[in-house]
Amino acid sequence: MSPAHIDRTDPEAAIAEAAKAYSNWGRWGEDDVLGTLNFLDEAKRREGAALIRDGVSFSLSQAFDMDGPQNGWQRRTNPVHTMLATGTDAALGGQGFPHGFGGADDVIAMPLQCSTQWDGLGHIFDHGKAWNGRPAEKVVTSEGDLVTGVEHMAPHVAGRGVLLDVGLVIGQDGELPDGFAITEEHLTATAASHGVTVGRGDLVLVRTGRLARARHEGWGDYAGGPAAGLSFSTAGWLHRSEIAGIATDTWGFEVRPNEFDHAFQPLHQVAIPHIGLLIGEMWDLDALAAHCAGDGRYEFWLTAAPLPITGSVGSPVNPIAVK
Repeated sequence: MSPAHIDRTDPEAAIAEAAKAYSNWGRWGEDDVLGTLNFLDEAKRREGAALIRDGVSFSLSQAFDMDGPQNGWQRRTNPVHTMLATGTDAALGGQGFPHGFGGADDVIAMPLQCSTQWDGLGHIFDHGKAWNGRPAEKVVTSEGDLVTGVEHMAPHVAGRGVLLDVGLVIGQDGELPDGFAITEEHLTATAASHGVTVGRGDLVLVRTGRLARARHEGWGDYAGGPAAGLSFSTAGWLHRSEIAGIATDTWGFEVRPNEFDHAFQPLHQVAIPHIGLLIGEMWDLDALAAHCAGDGRYEFWLTAAPLPITGSVGSPVNPIAVK
């Protein structure tokens, strides 16, 4: 399917067609909890580790603080960081420890997907079905994701990372305009421009330039507003390429507004519950992109383990790229 063949009036039919064509249900057995992370095996990790040459590293995470991108939509707020014990307490001798011992301690309260994060396999459903065809009500309850919680992914998300700087190659001044639908052709053209291949077991990072614009214009409607992103038509490429995961520098991964007259995140509805794809959002790719443009190497070792929060359907992450 190409964007030109998308019937904007019928998202239901398009989602159903893509879900049937690109389903990975049963591919790794009825008990699978990893989805496309199954493609990231020991050989792929050795391949990724061999890409470390200079030892230079990059954090791909935004800051976790009150100045983050969230605006309260869908009850998502920015992190609230509170001190439980401070240097002031210690200096005043109020902590009750002997021989001058003092310390500080703190706590944070936040939605698990308020900043740089992974979507877990229990995050999105299609007509009441979760990943691998399981009934959504049996998978995620008030006690959390009882089957595919992100804790299962924690040991696995490390391997060959590939940056596709679509903002640089296709955009203007390193940025794509809001509402720009990134197609398979854009992705393959960008990979060719960078001199890299994308395939089985890779962790793919797609830079649009949206976060860079938020930095100099302010957050505005970065969270939930218009943005460049993957076209619904890329569902076939996401399935066929056998990548292990994909992340973008945008709030919602796919193009917004979506490519249908009345829809909400239709590519998610195919990619997570049917393809079993690990999706990351709000990643900070700018410093890495600048370095890749400088040395011409767009592949690297990437480790991006979610926090093993039992039963979580998403997790904050501090991805580290090493070149």
